[in-house]
Amino acid sequence: MDASRRGLLVFSSMLASLLYTIDTTIANIALPHMQGGLQATQDQIAWVLTSYIVVSAVAIPLTGFLAARFGLRRVLILSVAGFTATSLLCGMAATLDQMVLYRALQGACGAALVPLAHVALINAHPPEQYGRVTALWGMGVVIGPIIGPVLGGYLTEAFSWRWVFLVNLPFGVLALAGLAASLPGGDADASRRFDKLGFVLLALALTLLQLVVERGHGEDWFQSPWILAGTALGLTILFMFVVHSATTDNPFFAPAMFRDRNFVFSAGMMFFTGIAVLAPMVLMPPFLQGLQGYPVIAAGWLLASRGMSSMLAMGVSGKLVNHVDARVLITLGLLMMGASLWAMGGFNQDTPWQSVVATSLVMGLGLPLMFMPISVVAFATLPDVLRAEASSLLTLIRSLGSAMGIAAAVAVLSHDTQANQAMLVERIGSFEHSHWERLSVAAGEASIPLAMEQVSRQASAIAYSNDFHLLATAMFLAIPLVFGLKVGRSHH
Repeated sequence: MDASRRGLLVFSSMLASLLYTIDTTIANIALPHMQGGLQATQDQIAWVLTSYIVVSAVAIPLTGFLAARFGLRRVLILSVAGFTATSLLCGMAATLDQMVLYRALQGACGAALVPLAHVALINAHPPEQYGRVTALWGMGVVIGPIIGPVLGGYLTEAFSWRWVFLVNLPFGVLALAGLAASLPGGDADASRRFDKLGFVLLALALTLLQLVVERGHGEDWFQSPWILAGTALGLTILFMFVVHSATTDNPFFAPAMFRDRNFVFSAGMMFFTGIAVLAPMVLMPPFLQGLQGYPVIAAGWLLASRGMSSMLAMGVSGKLVNHVDARVLITLGLLMMGASLWAMGGFNQDTPWQSVVATSLVMGLGLPLMFMPISVVAFATLPDVLRAEASSLLTLIRSLGSAMGIAAAVAVLSHDTQANQAMLVERIGSFEHSHWERLSVAAGEASIPLAMEQVSRQASAIAYSNDFHLLATAMFLAIPLVFGLKVGRSHH
């Protein structure tokens, strides 16, 4: 493949990844506007996000098999075309039912974009260039969720919520044309057999567990019989999938992947990467807007510093991965992520914007240092024939990490806010009557409601602090996995 065609492939693959990852977060900020436009309740409109995430999770593991069976070129090009077409349908949806259906279809079509774009790039480049091309592809994966809310906020305010979806059209057409011109024909293996029972079990388990994670907060978690039943059934079916995979002659995932030490440990670390990519992005906007009083756009710009430093670090880590032990880079990335999250745990209502930007910059530098080497090492000793399947599994594991990280962060925030508020109110309630009298004389009768408002804000600030410390601890706990890696030569 000549250099210009390779360059076009890199650009088109990066654009395809970016399309999918931006859409995981771009719609979040437009939900209140959609709710009005589609006459939906708050609970109903949440299905616009849930349908996309759940269907994507089910479709991601299927992409590896489809690429092996029908050829990577055909599957990737059809996925981009489908994603672009369903984005148009989402932008034109007239009812809530239509929107949820089109978002589910968009998730199904988009599932292949990230894993197969990565495989297309690796297949087209020699091993010594894996670091560089993975860095370019990784920019789309890491930057997408960060710029999604900023772009979504701008499009919704300047035009309408429909443009959150319609903006995909020109970029989708561009990616489609680029891939059609540059992607070589893949080797389709018509003899590849499909493990129907394995896929059905995995799809059911993923659907149930993703629904539990997505809807748990609104249903009050394990106080709800629905959530308890969904969790128990999901875990039981997942166990059945594992037993079936271990005992059948033709399992859904190739057993050879799990015999590769680097792949197994990389997969474990990719779960923590998923937590690091999205959970802080879910917590910071409400912290900045609700507690510190920043407008939506200003909060978006403060967080954009993370995206800028990530882009810089992606390029650097792509070069470093050929010269520095991957284990050193991953450990450094995890330490930087953990340190920045721990620092965020010290934020309060009066923290200056400079501190927010500084921690976001450090986090933006740390994320590529862990994500990039993991993405390269995972494939370092795997046979070429397993790449599409391995990439789809890594993408699925990262998505599950993101979903569980967000669910845990939201649950801890909600629980701790209520618990802190009750504790603070109890303490204030124990003040002597004479103390309240002095307060009332000093500031008039309005002081008690003001004091209660301050209690509520303080309870919330403490809950955010606990949450950030919890996420930081998760990063530090991932470090021992690094020592399981054996940095070896590429297998061909």
